[in-house]
Amino acid sequence: MQQLQHVANSICSRLLPALCSASFGGPASRGACISPGIAALQARCISTLQNGLPATVTIYEVGPRDGLQNEPKTIPTDVKVNFINMLTDAGFKAIEATSFVSPKWVPQLGDAREVMARIRKAPGVQYPVLTPNSQGLAGALAAGCREVAVFASASETFSKRNINCSIEESLKRFEAVVSAARKEGVAVRGYVSCVVGCPYQGHVDPAAAAAVAGALYDMGCYEVSVADTIGVGTPASMEAMLKETARYIPLDRIGVHCHDTYGMAIANILASLRMGISIIDSSVAGLGGCPYARGATGNVATEDVLYLLNGYGIQHGIDFDAVLRASEYITNALGRPNGSRVANALLAKRADEARRAAAKAEKEKAEAAGAA
Repeated sequence: MQQLQHVANSICSRLLPALCSASFGGPASRGACISPGIAALQARCISTLQNGLPATVTIYEVGPRDGLQNEPKTIPTDVKVNFINMLTDAGFKAIEATSFVSPKWVPQLGDAREVMARIRKAPGVQYPVLTPNSQGLAGALAAGCREVAVFASASETFSKRNINCSIEESLKRFEAVVSAARKEGVAVRGYVSCVVGCPYQGHVDPAAAAAVAGALYDMGCYEVSVADTIGVGTPASMEAMLKETARYIPLDRIGVHCHDTYGMAIANILASLRMGISIIDSSVAGLGGCPYARGATGNVATEDVLYLLNGYGIQHGIDFDAVLRASEYITNALGRPNGSRVANALLAKRADEARRAAAKAEKEKAEAAGAA
């Protein structure tokens, strides 16, 4: 098995660049704007563990944007910058930093330009930003952003309630954004919201979600993340949706974005991994939510995802201790509970260990003083 895997990976590493060039039409095509790049795609290609799970997974950290955009109180720019820098230090290769959208609609991210100017940008790390329209793209380009994201909905009702247009109208709008971005050599990632359920219409047909994802991919998005926006998915519904989506998009270009409203996020991610998905969106401390979906909780916690991956020996390149520090920092700064069960357990354990160590040191100090 291992010998076969080695041969497969070797073949993949030799052929993939040529295949990408041929499939995407050379430098002017989608392949020219892939992020984090052909090298990362090569690393994921075919590589699996003996249990069939991906050997390597890319974590796409969405906490600074999707996690903070709905917080009820104003977040200082310094806090955002420090948070993103801590995530950079933790080893993430994709950190969704902010959104270039009207402060009228998303006041928490009204300092997008200042955030992008002040964060420490590390080599090999992408700092994508959300750009829902041409105005947002113009702002992102002016700020020097090299990767942007657009989002459409798989639910007609959600699309109209969320962005005031039909799915078809939204795709036309995004096509203009994607085209303009790619002319500037800027990579574009696509999102599809409500891929298994909608707060207004209920069940979403897997074929409908797949069609929207395919449209984003065809217009030039290098990767498409399918989002269970309100967290109603189960492994069965995720599998059905991903099976349809894989008809339009290669598995290694599909990401999953799970919310944990019904406590199914980790189970849904595991089901996705078993289907060959190797890109996972997550948010440190489980930050986030959806203002259009009553009761929808935050994104799946990055710490919980890392714990799952570590259990299987799946490589991700993230420093767990550094993530815990970032998790503790941002929840303290926001004055809110940590949404990660893993972070709560580990931070409590470490606090207990620190107290025991301090008590032991104090006891030894007192004994030494008594002996003197």
